[in-house]
Amino acid sequence: MTAGNQLRPIPGLDLSSPELHVVPRLEKASELGISSSSIGYAVNALVDGAFAGDYWHEGRRIDLVIYGDDTYANQSQDLENLPISTPSGGNVLLSTVADVVLSRGPEQVNHIERLRSITIQLKPASGIALEAALRTVEEKIRGPLMQSPNFQSGLYQVRLAGTADKLADTWYELKWNLVLAVVLTYLLMSALFESFLYPLVIMTSVALALVGGLIGLTVLNWFSFQTLDMLTMLGFVILIGTVVNNAILIVHQSLNLIRDAGMNSNDAVCESVRTRIRPIFMSTLTTVLGMLPLVVPVPSLVDGHLVWVSGAGSELYRGLGSVVLGGLIVSTAFTLILVPAGFSLVMDAQTGLARLTASIRDPFRKRSAV
Repeated sequence: MTAGNQLRPIPGLDLSSPELHVVPRLEKASELGISSSSIGYAVNALVDGAFAGDYWHEGRRIDLVIYGDDTYANQSQDLENLPISTPSGGNVLLSTVADVVLSRGPEQVNHIERLRSITIQLKPASGIALEAALRTVEEKIRGPLMQSPNFQSGLYQVRLAGTADKLADTWYELKWNLVLAVVLTYLLMSALFESFLYPLVIMTSVALALVGGLIGLTVLNWFSFQTLDMLTMLGFVILIGTVVNNAILIVHQSLNLIRDAGMNSNDAVCESVRTRIRPIFMSTLTTVLGMLPLVVPVPSLVDGHLVWVSGAGSELYRGLGSVVLGGLIVSTAFTLILVPAGFSLVMDAQTGLARLTASIRDPFRKRSAV
């Protein structure tokens, strides 16, 4: 990772606090019938006190703690002489079933889900986006660590939390929001047109818009680096409900001309494009010009000098604006070609299918008449 990143371990990694580690002798303890948990509980009771149960008195719960006499652990060297009870009823010294080792440890021990944990807080440099930092951590740090034997055996774990965890959840929810927006848009148009076929023609403009959004983001990256962040992804969701308007105008006007004026499908599509191309260009042009300051700087007079400045909030919404602009421009240009052609093919297919169905039914009608 580049310079400027800030790392802070919580708690600190300085092992300056002296500790006494009790390491069980498993074979000797097994011969005497003493488990490791029994050794730990006995040492905890004789040194610091161990929880044994609770007692309720007048509605209050009182913890019952087993605590050994202070004479057992006044000095650290006395720890080896602690008496440990055996299942047979006898007592042995702690040094018989365990080794007491003087070591060092952290000044503070944190636990997450009852497991010891160390939190390494990472603050990326000002020029690095959060997604890029997470990608670097995943590829260069977490990925290689997860391939080591200790991590594969489950002895150690690495988890991304905090803002990184929330970002992953947001990505997951936004992905399904994108799919939900497409489904809702299709079902709404199906209800309005009372057909499941015509909305499929209109939804081709959504695919064109997604391609245009990616093109707009690519062009923006030629001049200023922009990652695919949350607001940029939100631009694709906005496009789904915006670009279908132009296609709806063409399809709806064509259906009106076919039903009311009695035109054939080809003439109705041509007339629909001719009459709707002006409002389509007007609505698209106003939207494009309105969002243009979010993406490209505009000339402005500052102290009598002409300078190029960006619009308010352009740093935050530049990615969203580039996606919406690219999607609108590409979708509008190709919608006037692909949607009329697709609608004309659908109408021709419906007409041909109706003729085929009628030709199949006619012989049966003649036979029934005879």
